[in-house]
Amino acid sequence: MPKPPEAGTQAPDFTLPGLLLDGDAAERREYRLADAKGGPLVLVFYPGDDTAVCTKQLCEYTSDLERFTGLGATVWGISPQGLDSHERFARKHRIGFPLLADPDREVAKAYGIAVPGLGLRRSVFILDADLTVRWKHVALAGLTFRHSDELAAQLAALG
Repeated sequence: MPKPPEAGTQAPDFTLPGLLLDGDAAERREYRLADAKGGPLVLVFYPGDDTAVCTKQLCEYTSDLERFTGLGATVWGISPQGLDSHERFARKHRIGFPLLADPDREVAKAYGIAVPGLGLRRSVFILDADLTVRWKHVALAGLTFRHSDELAAQLAALG
């Protein structure tokens, strides 16, 4: 299995189905990493929709979304659940950024964070405008998460 990409290396490319809530509508489409080129991207790999830590993490990032966008960044969440699960989760908690489905964990494997039989390690990768990894955090247990303040500081350092 590949190791997580190191800072200064190109992020593994991918295309995944995803959805974004827009009011009451859920816009479903393909998300290609290459389409994010031109601005910082925060990739949030989380183990599961509507689980305690994941809910707290994604709700915090939604609450602070203007802070991230104010730094020019886009946020994408990625987990193994399908789009129907993502839509229920996003609607229930009003998640304000796209949730991408990686049911075969191919992207998690490419990023070196898949755990056989368990899913994936809670991880955050901050990519610059050229899609180069500038910062990462890969959790060992996944019982905690990196808070918005830490992510915003890393994004500000890109400027």
